[in-house]
Amino acid sequence: MVLTINKRDVKWVVFYLCLLYFTYLMVLITLQYVPINFDVAFLRIKQEQIVYMHYKIAFFSHVYSSIFVLLAGFTQFSEHLRKRWRIVHRVGGYLYLFLILIVAAPSGFIMGIHANGGLSSKIAFCILSILWSVFTFKAFLSALRSDFKAHRAFMYRSYALTLSAITLRAWKWLIINVFETAPIDTYKIVAWLGWVLNLLVIELYLRIDRKG
Repeated sequence: MVLTINKRDVKWVVFYLCLLYFTYLMVLITLQYVPINFDVAFLRIKQEQIVYMHYKIAFFSHVYSSIFVLLAGFTQFSEHLRKRWRIVHRVGGYLYLFLILIVAAPSGFIMGIHANGGLSSKIAFCILSILWSVFTFKAFLSALRSDFKAHRAFMYRSYALTLSAITLRAWKWLIINVFETAPIDTYKIVAWLGWVLNLLVIELYLRIDRKG
């Protein structure tokens, strides 16, 4: 018996393997803040903001919830999982919805108001948080209406923004090491590049998928 693997299967296997690896890296970053520490990693450059209680709550809520958002979203795109383990897909979806709308996006918006890099960066992160909420909520509403084509499209858009946690850091590493730009200039660039490019890629994918 010859085992055949189509290109679509290979694409998703590669996607999940990459996602697992980068999620693992995000876990390592998150563990830097366990237990709660106000003078470690990113917070070392946020000492003026961390004195505010609302920023402390927003920061740690965002950091701790985002890793679970990545993992919950991980359950949403497998056709095999949707057909064979519908309860996993559904529970993962509700967890994803709750964490983004109640915790991760609102806390991200508060952090965006205090973002480094001036007004441009603040606007970028605040728009990111708003779109993250809107796409996620529209995905939920589409599922309630049984419009699963729209549900799928909005979930893709939502998860593209979820992945900005990874792509922002990847672009930051690349730009600093290749172009040797100053950290603050790099931050201004990746504040937009980290999520806008993700959305452009997913919109292109959806357009191609509709034609296919």
